[in-house]
Amino acid sequence: MAFLDAFFIRLSSRRVGQDRFGNTYWEAKGKRDVQGRPIRRVLYAGVPEASAVPPEWWGWIHHTTAAPLPEDAPRRAWQKEHRPNLTGTPEAWHPPGHDARGGQRPTTAGDYEAWTPGR
Repeated sequence: MAFLDAFFIRLSSRRVGQDRFGNTYWEAKGKRDVQGRPIRRVLYAGVPEASAVPPEWWGWIHHTTAAPLPEDAPRRAWQKEHRPNLTGTPEAWHPPGHDARGGQRPTTAGDYEAWTPGR
């Protein structure tokens, strides 16, 4: 089905650009949304994951900006490189005590008492 989606998007839309991750961005030639704006789409380079759209293109795809922000703009010291959502991958963050980190939570001050039924 993804092949047909990509085929029809390429057929009915004009290509606007590509980001550094390989995602391509398209704007419909004639189809408009309920506000009268042209429909904007993205064809993902890998697995279709909405969090893979970098901030430079997020504003454009959501009609917040008329054009995507420049990717080569200088970055501030506090800005981090964009990363898609890593949930469900080996790189996902797990808190201390999570089963994926051995299941051993740090010891407490003795104020924890497990609930026991019938008490």
